[in-house]
Amino acid sequence: MKGIIFDIQRFSVHDGPGIRTTVFMKGCPLRCRWCHNPEGLIRSPQLQYFRDQCIGCRRCGERNSLDDAEKCPADALKICGREAEEEEILNIILRDRIFYADNGGVTMSGGECLMQADFVASVLTQAKANGLHCTIDTSGYVPWEDVEKTLDCCDLYLYDIKCLDNDRHREYTGASNVLILENLKRLSSCGKEIWIRIPVIPDFNNSAAEMTSIAEFVLTLPSVTQVTLMPYHTLGASKYPTLGLEYPYDTAKQIPRAELAAFRRIFTDRNIPLI
Repeated sequence: MKGIIFDIQRFSVHDGPGIRTTVFMKGCPLRCRWCHNPEGLIRSPQLQYFRDQCIGCRRCGERNSLDDAEKCPADALKICGREAEEEEILNIILRDRIFYADNGGVTMSGGECLMQADFVASVLTQAKANGLHCTIDTSGYVPWEDVEKTLDCCDLYLYDIKCLDNDRHREYTGASNVLILENLKRLSSCGKEIWIRIPVIPDFNNSAAEMTSIAEFVLTLPSVTQVTLMPYHTLGASKYPTLGLEYPYDTAKQIPRAELAAFRRIFTDRNIPLI
C-alpha cells in the first residue's frame, strides 16, 4: 500500500506526548483561511517555486511541469509531495524508537491524514505491533467509517474544534461542522483518549461567548483529557507564493496575551485541563 506524503518530521514535541515522528499526509477537505500548511491541501504532488533561490538560468522553461524540478541547479524548484510505501514509513519511525522513551511514538498528521485512512491504519497497526504509541491529528471532517478504521490502532486523537457556530464555520473553513462534531461525540463514546486543539483566530472565534460554548461542549465529552488553545500566527504565510497561491487571511491582528489568558480561565474555571 502507498500513501501520498509531503513531510516527515523527526524529533517532534508538539504532536502528542513525548518525542515523536510526525508523518504529514497530503490532501485536506477543508479550506481554513488561516491554514499554515498549504502544501497539504491538495492530495497530488505540486511544484514549488522559491523565487529568492532562482538564478535565472531559464532551464525550467515555463515552470509548469514537475519534471522542471530536476532541471533546476539552484533548488529553486522543488516537488512537494510524493508516494511512500508503508515499509519506508515504518523503517523511519522505528529508526528513532530509542528516543521515544515511554511516552513518545508516531503521529499521523496532514493535511487531513484520514483522507488516506487505509494507509494510516496500516502504518499504525504495524507501529503498534512494535510497541509504539500511536496518535492521529485530525480535523474530523471525514466519513465516520474512515475514523472507525483507526480505532484499534490509535491510542490518542488530536482533534480540532474551530467554532460551534455552523454558519461561521462554513464561511471560514469552507465546510459545515456538523460531521466534525458528530464524529467527535462518537469517538468519545468509544472511550478513545482525545486532546482537543482550538486555533484562536482574530475576527473568527476570539470571543468569550465562543470559547464558553466550546468549553461547555467539551464537558459533554468524557474521554477528552486536555485542551490546547493555539493563538493565530502567520508562520505559514510565506509558503503560499511558492505554490502560486495568495495567503487568504493576511491580517496584522494577533491574539493579545491578556485575551488568551481570559480564554484560558474559561476552561480552567470548569476544571478542564489546559496545556
